[in-house]
Amino acid sequence: MISVILPIYNEEQGLRKFISTLDQELAALNSEFEVIMINDGSKDHSLTILKEICSKNSNYKYINLSRNFGHQIAVTAGIDYAVGEKVVLMDSDGQDPPSVIKDMLQKMEEDYDVVYAKRARRENESFLKKFTAKQFYKLLNRITSIEIPVD
Repeated sequence: MISVILPIYNEEQGLRKFISTLDQELAALNSEFEVIMINDGSKDHSLTILKEICSKNSNYKYINLSRNFGHQIAVTAGIDYAVGEKVVLMDSDGQDPPSVIKDMLQKMEEDYDVVYAKRARRENESFLKKFTAKQFYKLLNRITSIEIPVD
């Protein structure tokens, strides 16, 4: 089984479209799957949409956090509830295209324990966004024993 973990924070605008695309990609895998969506204290109608999605598809589940705890806590909550042998972490804002799941799972079949994707380029982002992202990865690499490539 594959568990897909999706932290959600104020994603009502594109959530249905993203889930539709994700559903198509997962169905094409011909594998058992679950999608765990974690509402991280959204202020918009994201939770209502999550409930709607789960009512229509038993493979989809949601966790509702009482307030915004942040991305990493939301991801951790999803991992805690996942039952799959393989876990895929994705953002639900569309920056991670669901089409990469197949390629990442193929790499796992090649005996990799951890597979991650790297952006080819950052488009439509301000100088400040690019700068802060670069600083984040520098800091992350200082505090971990594993080198994590930028982007």
